[in-house]
Amino acid sequence: MIILASASPRRRELLTQIGVPHTVQPADIDETPAANEHPEDYVVRMARSKGLVVASSLRIPATVLAADTSVILNGQILGKPESPEHHRAMLEQLSGNTQQVLSAIAVVTGDRCDTRLVTTHVTFRQLDEVLIKRYLECGEGKDKAGGYGIQGKGAVLVADIHGSYSNVVGLPLAETAVLLEQHGISYWQT
Repeated sequence: MIILASASPRRRELLTQIGVPHTVQPADIDETPAANEHPEDYVVRMARSKGLVVASSLRIPATVLAADTSVILNGQILGKPESPEHHRAMLEQLSGNTQQVLSAIAVVTGDRCDTRLVTTHVTFRQLDEVLIKRYLECGEGKDKAGGYGIQGKGAVLVADIHGSYSNVVGLPLAETAVLLEQHGISYWQT
């Protein structure tokens, strides 16, 4: 059993998919990027911070898994949409362009914290105004980094993907499994 330092239902589903029993204890941290912080450094710092904060709050020792995912376009972090207008602008920016989806994973056991950074390249098809309007109306992407969900209706926005699909969903499973194994946690548990 591990502690998942995330409220993301997608991360819970992905852990369940690979048979890792877990409980959820979201981390409450400031997720503001530091001035001039590179996106790669940001996601690693967020994952480590989430894992360490939750681990330090536990009454009994346990293994904590934390993750952070960001969508990067032209070196800029695209967070979650702040308003319908921001969401529209985000989709317009992504239209016809290739973005990087960065996920950092941190696994904390006692004083040990190991991290991995995974990058997936996602290319959006050219989005016309009608498609953007329809996607905004479905409401799916308003709570997701980059403003879309590849595992849902947003799949039709994607023309090409290079790298880990589960990374784009929010938790790169192959790298997560390796880190968990290194901390004595097996997957495919029944």
